[in-house]
Amino acid sequence: MRALITGGAGFIGSHLVEHLLALGHEVVVLDDFSTGSMANLTRTSDAVTMVRGSILDEADVTEATDGCDTVFHLAAAVGVHTIVNRPLESLRKNLLGTETVLDVARRQGTRLLLASSSEVYGKNTKDRLDEDDDRVLGSPLKSRWSYAAVKGLDELMAYCYWREHGLRAVIVRPFNVVGPRQSARYGMVVPTLVGQALAGRPLTVHGDGTQRRCFCAVGDIVPALVALVTDPRAYGRVFNLGGTEEVSMRELADRVLRVTGSHSPVVHVPYERAYEPGFEDMARRMPDTARARQLIGYRPRTGLDEMIAAVAADQRGRARETVGTRTEESR
Repeated sequence: MRALITGGAGFIGSHLVEHLLALGHEVVVLDDFSTGSMANLTRTSDAVTMVRGSILDEADVTEATDGCDTVFHLAAAVGVHTIVNRPLESLRKNLLGTETVLDVARRQGTRLLLASSSEVYGKNTKDRLDEDDDRVLGSPLKSRWSYAAVKGLDELMAYCYWREHGLRAVIVRPFNVVGPRQSARYGMVVPTLVGQALAGRPLTVHGDGTQRRCFCAVGDIVPALVALVTDPRAYGRVFNLGGTEEVSMRELADRVLRVTGSHSPVVHVPYERAYEPGFEDMARRMPDTARARQLIGYRPRTGLDEMIAAVAADQRGRARETVGTRTEESR
């Protein structure tokens, strides 16, 4: 295939670039580098067609999509901190940008995978969430829920483009994807805790630490994205993608300490101090991935300790590169 990846210089996008190239496909990346980085594509830059531009710009999206038969739409506002601190910007990028990408894909006749989010389930704390479960959202005036609301609208638009225009669209809801190149800058919990542990700083756990999540390695996610977008049985449907091991945030901090060998303390930070007054979180969020397993044989194989070790190795490597660069510059 010749595939366009919007947000291809980001965390998941750059891993998808590598996976597609390894399969022998051609890759085009569209990225405005607001959160992505060329450093994520260092090993693949010569093999990738780069288009520096925005998903909000129809001309940029049209240029990038030209000649492609597949679009992986991953570009979006990233992280809880971004959503809370810049809600209007996030709404525009996620909603208007997705509409632009969908419309160009329709005109050019490509198939499309839309990366949504487990956030769409909101405060639903069912034991294992399946794709047909209700969405339980807080007040629309709380910026915490703006991302969940707009991702739900993204999904609805993709579904309508499939139903009304025949766009071959697949929707996926990733649950807490983790791996190398993931930045702590936007509030992602695993790289944040790992970075604190490696630096000998206190590990910050929000709230009482009893909130429970599961995590999935990026290396387990990207093959599933390709398998789904190339399977006609997936068109017009939504799929959860996530891990199977549930852990509390306090347990996660303890696992990070053990894997990294750090002796840092763990401190609890109130949500009001970490985000904003009235911030709401979910007590639990676990995926039911039976639908993806039945269709494409999806089975995550990477354990949590292995994910933590991979993030730690990546951060140590980046730190060594930074020191080496500074040493060279000082000579």
